[in-house]
Amino acid sequence: MLISLGMVSIGVASAQTEVRLDDGLSLDEAIEIALTDNPTVVVADKEVERYDYVYNQVKSSLYPQIDASAQYALSIRRQEMAEGLSFGGKNTFNLAGNVSLPLFVPSVYRQMKMTRTQMATAVESARASRIDMVAAVRAAYYNVLLAQQSLEVLLEAKLTTQRVVDNTEDLYENGLASEYDYLTAKVQLSNLEPQILQARNGIEITKLQLKMYLSLPEEVEFDVEGSLDDFKQQVLLGGDYNEAADLENNTTLKTLDLQLDLLDHQEKLIQTTRMPTIAAFGQISYIGQERIDLSKFMGGGAGAGTAAAVEQSKFWWQYPISVGAQISIPIFAGLKKTNQLREVRNQRAQLEIQRGYAEDGIRLQIQQSVNTLLTARETMLANELTVAQAEKAYQISYTRYDAGAGTILELNSAQLSLTQAQLNYSQSIYDYLSAYAEYKKVLGNENELYDVE
Repeated sequence: MLISLGMVSIGVASAQTEVRLDDGLSLDEAIEIALTDNPTVVVADKEVERYDYVYNQVKSSLYPQIDASAQYALSIRRQEMAEGLSFGGKNTFNLAGNVSLPLFVPSVYRQMKMTRTQMATAVESARASRIDMVAAVRAAYYNVLLAQQSLEVLLEAKLTTQRVVDNTEDLYENGLASEYDYLTAKVQLSNLEPQILQARNGIEITKLQLKMYLSLPEEVEFDVEGSLDDFKQQVLLGGDYNEAADLENNTTLKTLDLQLDLLDHQEKLIQTTRMPTIAAFGQISYIGQERIDLSKFMGGGAGAGTAAAVEQSKFWWQYPISVGAQISIPIFAGLKKTNQLREVRNQRAQLEIQRGYAEDGIRLQIQQSVNTLLTARETMLANELTVAQAEKAYQISYTRYDAGAGTILELNSAQLSLTQAQLNYSQSIYDYLSAYAEYKKVLGNENELYDVE
């Protein structure tokens, strides 16, 4: 039941997700594929399954233990009671069965509770792996969107620059523009080509990283859905962040709490070794021993011995049965258990200090995340305004240049400012989304792994 609840809580898929990549890949689909197919997550889930087997192993110590044995003995030289008088047959068969049933074994009960806590630790570790994976997939997905949006900005800049080149060429051919203006416009267009190539290469690299998280073959092609602006609106509308956020779902703190529970179980397990154990047992044997002729020792002659041998079988069979109970009481173990208890208590004291220090560090991390979020948000909004201003400035400079009142240098400067403002705006959206994803990762809320709404 525990492993089932753990699997449900971390959202383990029962089968691999089938997604038509030809139709485009959404962020939720990417997360679902990663949580199903990524080896890191799969291994973490296997570890949870392993502790289920460990628990069953411990529990089996309370079941009856049954074993059987068989033995055959050939007496090469039999033991003698007196000179010339030996006892025991030459051939002996022994079949035995033993049954033992633990009645009171405190250490096993404590080990079972300890294993449950170990399983809970494995479940939490799997949950942490999934939270880390979601954050990594989000970052990789946003990276692809950033690369694509950067390429779109550069392609748009290329189109507008090409329009300026064509216009300047017409003016130059008609003697209304200088050759310098025409060459300057062409240089401006040529300077965009390396940036466009770099942006295209960036898309391929970011997609390769996303494929790695999704465990997709390198040759698989797909297009990501949405844009940075879409996700920005989701976060702005549904995102909330607070420096005094609750840390009850933080994976680091939950893992440390479970480790403290394990030390409690370990301390109690050591104490159970001082308690008596009680077990019931039963044994049955089936023994066959070759008969010996005792007539020569008791008189009556050889004939009488032969007649007795005819009436009796060659082997003498017996089947003793015994049942009982056994109690084992530890008395003194050389202060070993006392020192074990002291060691565990020392470890617990260390872990409590580490837990307090970790909580302070995580609260500082949350405060830094909130500050980063607020800074990224303000930067993003400022860059959005800068883009609007740069677009207006470019339109003014283009109108002036087209009317012959402006210079090519003024127009190129406005174009560069607009392109840089658009690229900065895209980067600020990415920074904002990444900071929000990191903030949610620190909180560790499973119900917020997907949409931010």
